[in-house]
Amino acid sequence: MQLSKTPKIKYIKQPTSQVWIDQAIANLDIILLDHSHCERKAAGVALNLMFRYPSSVRLIKMLTAIAREELEHFEQVNQWLERRNIPLAPLNAPPYGAALNSQIRRNEPERMLDLLLVYCLIEARSHERLGLLADYCNDYELAKFYRGLMVSEARHYGVYWILATTYFEQKVVEQRLEKLAIFESEVLSNLHLEPRIHS
Repeated sequence: MQLSKTPKIKYIKQPTSQVWIDQAIANLDIILLDHSHCERKAAGVALNLMFRYPSSVRLIKMLTAIAREELEHFEQVNQWLERRNIPLAPLNAPPYGAALNSQIRRNEPERMLDLLLVYCLIEARSHERLGLLADYCNDYELAKFYRGLMVSEARHYGVYWILATTYFEQKVVEQRLEKLAIFESEVLSNLHLEPRIHS
């Protein structure tokens, strides 16, 4: 697997392959549509955690801001879809999200830790891949847009890390993240046939 020359992203075990970059750039309209779905799902994730843990004050405060920002990004991506005459439409989900969710333990407090770390990893991978789209996209304005979102994604995965270390001992967090991060890279080791942000 040929690896891209991107800087190492914190928490990510293996960088995205050049094969994914080539697939994504060749299918930018589909990637944009999938990105819209990703932003909507990310807002839902933050809201779901707030409903699941309503007495966790710091979580509520930090994820309120995340949910708001994800919805703003959802609107911005949808504006790009409109500019490029791409209709909103459903897409088949790649196995990435379901595979990561399968690793979440069912009993508390382990469930809370795993939820925070899985979403930390998803945001970290998004940060990496939006940066790749910014680097390789030939549309200057779209590349600029992705570069701006890349900064937000870095902040988002940082928030999930902070929350994990707020509610759990750092050593426990680091040990669990190590296992989940290895699994996350294994899920992406074979490129999904359909172009997606997390394919």
